[in-house]
Amino acid sequence: MKKTLNPYSQAVTQDDSQPAAKAMLHAIGLTPEQLNQPFVGIASTGYEGNPCNMHLNDLAKNIKRAVSQYPLNGLIFNTIGISDGISMGTSGMHYSLPSRDLIADSMETVVAGMHYDAVVTVVGCDKNMPGAMMAMLRLNRPAVLVYGGTIASGCHAGKKLDVVSAFEAWGAKVAGQMDDENYKQVIQKACPGAGACGGMYTANTMAAAIEAMGMSLPYSSSNPAVSTNKSDEVTQVADAISCLIAQDLKPKDIVTKEAMLNAFKLVTVLGGSTNAVLHFLAIADAAGIDLSLDDLQAISDEIPFLADLKPSGKYLMEDLHRVGGIPAVMRYMLDLGWLEGDCMTVTGQTIAENLANVKPLDSGQDVFYPHNKPIKSTGHIQILRGNLASEGAVAKITGKEGEFFRGPARTFDSEFEVNQGIAAGLVKAGDVVVIRYVGPKGGPGMPEMLKPTSAIIGAGLGDSVALVTDGRFSGGTHGFVVGHVTPEAQVGGEIALVENGDLITIDAKRNQLTLHVEAAELAQRKAQWQSPPLKTQRGTLGKYARTVSSASTGCLTDLPDALAHSNQNQNVKPAALPLTLIAEDVAANYKEKGVQS
Repeated sequence: MKKTLNPYSQAVTQDDSQPAAKAMLHAIGLTPEQLNQPFVGIASTGYEGNPCNMHLNDLAKNIKRAVSQYPLNGLIFNTIGISDGISMGTSGMHYSLPSRDLIADSMETVVAGMHYDAVVTVVGCDKNMPGAMMAMLRLNRPAVLVYGGTIASGCHAGKKLDVVSAFEAWGAKVAGQMDDENYKQVIQKACPGAGACGGMYTANTMAAAIEAMGMSLPYSSSNPAVSTNKSDEVTQVADAISCLIAQDLKPKDIVTKEAMLNAFKLVTVLGGSTNAVLHFLAIADAAGIDLSLDDLQAISDEIPFLADLKPSGKYLMEDLHRVGGIPAVMRYMLDLGWLEGDCMTVTGQTIAENLANVKPLDSGQDVFYPHNKPIKSTGHIQILRGNLASEGAVAKITGKEGEFFRGPARTFDSEFEVNQGIAAGLVKAGDVVVIRYVGPKGGPGMPEMLKPTSAIIGAGLGDSVALVTDGRFSGGTHGFVVGHVTPEAQVGGEIALVENGDLITIDAKRNQLTLHVEAAELAQRKAQWQSPPLKTQRGTLGKYARTVSSASTGCLTDLPDALAHSNQNQNVKPAALPLTLIAEDVAANYKEKGVQS
């Protein structure tokens, strides 16, 4: 019996009772013959306002042309994107993590609502990749993810630059270590064109992980955005989606628990972003896979950190591509027995089959260290627990910071406050900076803390200050940092009870995060604590704050228990709407110009 290649689109193209649907499809130029062919949705996150995404619409058009060489109907649609780099340190960052779920929801909505038989997602910035993965797994139709690729490096005064260089230049300027002219030159030269941020930040971390999961083509994550290699991918994408449709090979056939563990092992050797933890949990949920923080910690205990990549190292993804790219790294890991080679991929072959003819890493290169001479003998991502994080926290410990820090707390109740505090010199060597009420609900949106961490590094305090938060860190963050503290302050987590001067210990050897305050004293503080109003009650941020689950479960917005969890705040009186967040930006702008707001 002949297999149906268009099981979804036939509901509108082959049903005689759907004449209007067929009429409208003829209106977009499809012939009667084409109505018999499978429909492939090509979901682009392209938009003009971000270098990570500025080229994706053109890439989607090229994929459409390649797909059309088969008896397939490629149909482009768009979804949203938020630039983390542009929104960082402003009220816009509150929308970054929520955009992941909006991307997933919108891709799912179009593909299911329009009866597409398969989907190709074309993605670039941080939240694009996990959002697309969540959608593809929910839909579970033949699918391929295409990464837009990494940006080329900038250069000033003989030094390679990337987007984090600009953030750190601000910290150096504030500290009086960089003059205004060099500051301006770094800004102008840091990002020379199209492509995602160049280091092993969240975009490159997730792109590499998804390649290891088997959902993108070999080399897709390391091929530079502006390169013939990236241009040549479009033909391979068309080949792959055609084969996936013919074989009825779907995302849940590819993304198994073994595949996800493969991917996190790759994240570990590369020194990838802590944001991978949130996104892995969310992707696993969409795939119906039982994946926990303990699973990720077990990998970090076993697998060493080997790549000398920014932010903690000196090289960029373009340098890793030059010495062999992600497939060469995966081949190295497979040969060591670290990867499960039998996992299926979108090529229709297994990981081991894809890597069989891959050349090994270039001899003499120093981008990627040998396993017997690691940068760190265990993984950099560590899951900490203790009386300050009873449900867990995520630390990024690359080795150069040390594995133990103890100091007095310096508390701030927003990123705006901590940025002011750093500029005013309130943060001193030896402090444990605590930024709270910036979690999924309290933020809302769990904003990233790249601006304060970059300012601390730029001010020369990177080796002498630790930072603990219920918010997130950018993939560009480095230093002694602990994020994702759960329960978050907004729901009464212990981080809400910390007072200035309290002693805090971060012990990455024992994976403990300890607040040195007697239990009776904490209980008294808890009795006096009151939940502050949610910062916004309406709009997309209000909806997110009411429905989002804990960071320890991946910040999901479609779980029944997440909805129940939000009830603890339902009696809180409405606070100011998002204009409050925007006012922080305005006040900061006035302060910088010496104007009283």
